[in-house]
Amino acid sequence: MSRTGAEAPAAVEVITFGCRLNASESEIIARNARAAGLDNAVIVNTCAVTAEAERQARQAIRKARRRRPDARIIVTGCAAEIERARFAGLPEVDAVLGNQAKLLPQSYGETAAPAGAIADRAALRETAGHLDADDIDDGRLDAAAASGGRARAFLQIQQGCDHRCTFCIIPFARGASRSVPLGQVAEDARRLVARGYNEIVLTGVDLTAYGADLPGAPSLGRMVERLLRAVPELPRLRLSSLDPAEIDADLLRLLADEPRLMPHVHLSLQAGDDLILKRMKRRHLRGQVIALCAEIRRRRPDIVFGADLIAGFPTESEAMFQNSLAIVEDCGLTWLHVFPYSPRPGTPAARMPQAPSGAPKERAERLRRAGAAALERWLRSRVGTTTELVIEGETLGRSEHYAPVALDRPATPGSLLRARITGATAERLAGEALAC
Repeated sequence: MSRTGAEAPAAVEVITFGCRLNASESEIIARNARAAGLDNAVIVNTCAVTAEAERQARQAIRKARRRRPDARIIVTGCAAEIERARFAGLPEVDAVLGNQAKLLPQSYGETAAPAGAIADRAALRETAGHLDADDIDDGRLDAAAASGGRARAFLQIQQGCDHRCTFCIIPFARGASRSVPLGQVAEDARRLVARGYNEIVLTGVDLTAYGADLPGAPSLGRMVERLLRAVPELPRLRLSSLDPAEIDADLLRLLADEPRLMPHVHLSLQAGDDLILKRMKRRHLRGQVIALCAEIRRRRPDIVFGADLIAGFPTESEAMFQNSLAIVEDCGLTWLHVFPYSPRPGTPAARMPQAPSGAPKERAERLRRAGAAALERWLRSRVGTTTELVIEGETLGRSEHYAPVALDRPATPGSLLRARITGATAERLAGEALAC
């Protein structure tokens, strides 16, 4: 959970649950709410990945009402999209906005009206039809900038998902896959670079599905290649989570040949056992992912891999879990995002035989320990190398491989700086700033 907003009692405060995309969208929400004149409000941007995420959102709503008894409380996000009536029925809640409505500036003028209103896609369809395109673009850019501080901007190029993984309800909250046309992506990127951003992160719900709905069906790799060609002034481009089954040949080539594309690939892996992957309805198998990582590493030897992994999925035995544990070494994973499985009502996985009580948390902890050991080994291997950093704070930078680097002297936030790596701990590097 994270919070966005000023500390003044009458300020608009945004409480965010869930993914990086939600965090980026919360910046759009905060900007649009302020522009609409909304004040003394708490906006809760929910996540629907698990029932636990919904429980935490309801708890945050109750706490917000106790903290700010006079504030308007507005609930939005994926859980609000799916469970609108349930959230609208909470006595603490003044208004509910669906996922589309939350990004519209007009929505927050609407919520300044009567308490208890429910604004959703249908209610705001006419309003959305009268949106000025510049308003949408500016909102996305402002949100991206704020999400990354002065260090980087998150640029959303895709929304929604056409797949049906058995543990996931997000397609029902976000809708079908939609892509931002390349011309608009390039224009947004140019404007971000002109505003001082040296690194852009492309984000989406299912990023590798980019382009399937556009004329000519350009792949993500083709789009990235055209973007880099169209915006030569962009120093660094990074990609968010990728589906291993959809990484195309153009993207593989760019990872090898394009130095502006960062050597950091985060995979939506989820498991390392073939039977569990099939029960999840993933579209890759263990061997395919191992081969993919080996091929990318052959093309770009300094690449680092991250991965999302779910521990304790229904029917997972200890032997199946060991396959997931082993894939950390088999793929050479460095950055792990580990989630203990939690059943989400309405998904096929919630109806499957569940793992023994306590197994998801215990197995998640073992995965995290394996990931921490792998990360520490990789960090220590970087001592003595030279790297380029984008500066996140006066004495903190982020390397091409996404490693945090503590610097020996202050630097300008948002700038690029060469550094020699002089030391490592279990979680970060230490570096000596070099003269440009």
